[in-house]
Amino acid sequence: MAKRRGVWADLQRERARRQRLEQQAYRAAAQAAKKAEREREQARRAAARQAAQDEREHKRLYIEERKAEAADLAADLQERIEELDSVLVAGVRRRPDASFASLRRTFQPPPFEPEGLDRPVPQPQWVPPRPPSAVGNLFGGRARYEREEAAARQAYERERARHAAVEADRLRLLDERRRAYDQWLATESEGIRRHNAEIDEFERQVRAGDSDAVARFFTLVLDSSPYPEGFPHRTRAIYRPEPRELVVEYELPPQSVIPAERDYKYVQTRDQIDKAARSVKEIKDRYARLIAQVALRTLHEVFAGDPVGIIEVASFNGHVSTTDPATGQPVRPCLLSVSAEKGLFSSFVLADVDPVACLKKLNALISQHPYDLEAVRPVVDFEALLSQYKFVEGMDAVAGLDSRPDLLDMKPNEFEHFTRQLFETMGMKSWVTQASKDDGVDAVAINEDPVFGGLCVIQAKRYSGPVNVEAVRALAGVMEDKHATKGIMITTSWVTKDGHAFAARHGRIQIMECEEIKYLCKEHLDLDVLIGLPKPPPKRR
Repeated sequence: MAKRRGVWADLQRERARRQRLEQQAYRAAAQAAKKAEREREQARRAAARQAAQDEREHKRLYIEERKAEAADLAADLQERIEELDSVLVAGVRRRPDASFASLRRTFQPPPFEPEGLDRPVPQPQWVPPRPPSAVGNLFGGRARYEREEAAARQAYERERARHAAVEADRLRLLDERRRAYDQWLATESEGIRRHNAEIDEFERQVRAGDSDAVARFFTLVLDSSPYPEGFPHRTRAIYRPEPRELVVEYELPPQSVIPAERDYKYVQTRDQIDKAARSVKEIKDRYARLIAQVALRTLHEVFAGDPVGIIEVASFNGHVSTTDPATGQPVRPCLLSVSAEKGLFSSFVLADVDPVACLKKLNALISQHPYDLEAVRPVVDFEALLSQYKFVEGMDAVAGLDSRPDLLDMKPNEFEHFTRQLFETMGMKSWVTQASKDDGVDAVAINEDPVFGGLCVIQAKRYSGPVNVEAVRALAGVMEDKHATKGIMITTSWVTKDGHAFAARHGRIQIMECEEIKYLCKEHLDLDVLIGLPKPPPKRR
C-alpha cells in the first residue's frame, strides 16, 4: 500500500509540475514577446530623439514616449482583465490531457556507443628490404641484404606482438562497455515495465470504482488544468462510490487577483503616470464572477475528464485562505458550494452562460459578499467525509521542506522538482521533463545570456553512494542528441574519479556534488539542508 501511495504521489506531483510548466511557458512566452516589442519600440524612439536637432523636438518625443509607456501599462492591465474574464471559456475549450495513456512511459534507448572500440587496430605490414642488384652481389650486397632482412623481420615480429596486445585490450574494453550498456538497458527497461504495470493496476482500480484511486486520478485531472497567474491551484478530492459522487475542495484565488487599477494616464503638467482606481463595486462584482467561473470550470473538467463514466454527481466547495481584517487571524471561509448531476450539467452551453446565473440554476450556495469573506455552509461537508474516505492533495517540493531537511529523505521525483526550483531561483528558466519521454534527462534549463547562454540538460541523482562514470557518459550522449551547450550532473553524493576525468575531457559537463548543493541551497533558497550520507565523500585536491 505504501508503495502504491508513493506512485500516486509521484503521479500527482508530475501533473502539478506539468501544469506549472504550462503556465510558466505561457507567461514566459507572452512576457518575452511584450518585452521584445517594447525594446524595439524604445530603440526606435531613442533613435528618433537622437535625430532631433532642437529642444522642442526632443521634448515632443519625450512626451510621446511617456504616453506610450502609459498606454503599454493600460494594455497589460486590459490583457489581465480579459484573461480573468475568460477563465471558464478557456477551460471549456481545452481538452483534458490527463489520461492513463499519458501516464504510461515509453523507452527509446540511445544506441550503443562503442566510442571507436568497434574498429580493429590496423595490423602491421611486412615490408622486406630491397634485394641487391647483380652488380651489388659481387661487392658483398647479398650479406648486407640478409642482415637488413633479419633486422626488419625482428622489428616486424615486435610490431605484431604489440598489435596483438593492443587488440586484446580493445576487445576487453569493448566487452566491458557492452556489458555495462546491457545492464543499464535492462535496469531502465525493468523500471519502465514496473511503472507501466502500476499504471495498469491504477487504471483497473479506477474502473473498479476504488475510492482512493478515483480521488487520485481526478486530482491529476484538475492539477493539469492551467490557470492565470495568482491562482493557488490546490485541490483535495474524495470519491463516494455509492452515489458515484466526486467531492472537490478547491482553493480559490485571493481577492487581490482582481487589479485595483482601472487605467493609466500620463499627466504632462506633472510629468507623471497616474493610476485610475477601479471602483470597489466593480472589484467585488468581478471577484464574484471569477469564482463562479472557477466552480463551473472545475465541474466541467470533472465530467469531461471522466475516462470510464464513473462520476454521476460532482460537488464543489470553494475556499479562500486569507486574513480576517477584523481579528488579524488566518481564516479559510467557504465562499461557494454547488452540486451538479452529470445529465443536467452536460446540457449547459458553458461558453455562452452567465456564470453567476448558471450557478443559481444549479441551486448553488454563493456568498452574498464573497469579497468581504462572508462564508456559506457547504452543500457537502468535506471534513465530515474524511473519516470515511481518503483524499488527495498537492504539494510544492521547496515549500514542503522544514528548517533542517535531509535531501536523501526526498523521493527521486521530489528531488528532480527541487532541482528545477533551485535552477529557477538561480536565474535560469527551467522545467522538469515529462516522465514518459525524458531521454534520460531529469530537467532542462535555458540561460538567456546572449554570449554564454544556451540549452542545458540536467541529470539529478539522489544517491547515497558514488555516481559512476557510465552515468556521466550517458549525460554526454544525451547532450549530443539534444544539441545542448552544457550538461550538469547534480547529485546528493559524489562522482567517482573516472567520472570527473571524463567530464574534464568532455569540457562541457559540470559536476555539482553534495557540498556544493548545500551551498547553493543556502545561497539561493535560504535553506540550511542536510545530506545524511552513510560515509563522507572522498577528499580531492
